[in-house]
Amino acid sequence: MEGNIISKFELHKKWVETIGKEGEMLRLDEVDLRSFDLSDKLVEQASLIECTFDDLKLENIDFHTSLLCSSTFKNAYLDKCDFYKSDLRYTNFSNCVIKNSRFSKGDCWEAIFRNANLVDCNLINVLFYLTDFSNARLENVDISVATFEETLFNGVTLKNIKGIEEAHFESINIGTLEKPILLKSEKAKEWVLEKCE
Repeated sequence: MEGNIISKFELHKKWVETIGKEGEMLRLDEVDLRSFDLSDKLVEQASLIECTFDDLKLENIDFHTSLLCSSTFKNAYLDKCDFYKSDLRYTNFSNCVIKNSRFSKGDCWEAIFRNANLVDCNLINVLFYLTDFSNARLENVDISVATFEETLFNGVTLKNIKGIEEAHFESINIGTLEKPILLKSEKAKEWVLEKCE
């Protein structure tokens, strides 16, 4: 199994480098990637659905335009990772430390960032629909033209947030999933501005 996956990584590298003329796109479903050294692997434009990255230390990993739906990064440490235009629907980043990473133009539909720590991240033009930021800490992040709809902000800590005026606040939930307290548009924006340290 492991050797097979290593060869899939090699085929994917060839596929990316030859713009699809050679090799094969990486498609993994429900694979635990914790035993692999991903530091030298090419994972951009890959399909990694329901894969496990929990507890990993990932630095300078390029996931741009990858399909990462329902994958888990619980308790992982991510630094300088690129999720540009990635599909992160239902992806779980609970208890993650995420630094200097780019999520711009990504889809975070129902993604989970519970108790996560996001520092110096680019969240420009991201869709946060029903995204869970309960008890998360966001510091020095740019949310310009990001869209927030029913985004869960219960217990969130916000520090030095950029782009609040340019963000689209449809609604945020400052209650819980069971007992939602929804704030819409201007009220949501005001709450975020007030909450910023």
